[in-house]
Amino acid sequence: MNLDPTDLRILTCLQENGRISNQDLADRVALSPSACLRRVRLLEEAGVIGGYRAWFDAERLGLELEAIVQVSMRHDVEGWHDTFIEAVQSWPEVLSAYIITGDSNYILRVQARNLKHYSDFIVNRLYRTKGVMDIRSNIVLQRIKVDSSPLAVLKAGEAD
Repeated sequence: MNLDPTDLRILTCLQENGRISNQDLADRVALSPSACLRRVRLLEEAGVIGGYRAWFDAERLGLELEAIVQVSMRHDVEGWHDTFIEAVQSWPEVLSAYIITGDSNYILRVQARNLKHYSDFIVNRLYRTKGVMDIRSNIVLQRIKVDSSPLAVLKAGEAD
């Protein structure tokens, strides 16, 4: 889908406040409410807008520890990849998981209540997964940038 400047303004506003009323959104992007709603629905139907959600402060929820975990697998174990992907889906501590290039096979972003909870996850679930050979954890000390928008990447590309 080709996004025009009005679509990008709509997406920017919705990213800043997903609960904005259609009237307020229309006012901010200089459209009539009906035209604005029509555009939002088209963006939703095209899958550009994948949903709406609330953002939670993990620390205030009592989740004190975040880690970036690199996982390397034994390739001689049959079904290692499918087994690992299936296991990751069942672990609520894993916020996001990626198949990567390089020395490791996967990177996980893991959140836990505390070090005991994290240790239990690593020892009793991650290490026990068929094919896991090596785990390297990096504990997050401080976030310096969080969840940048794909819109920012699009806008940066316009300068090229």
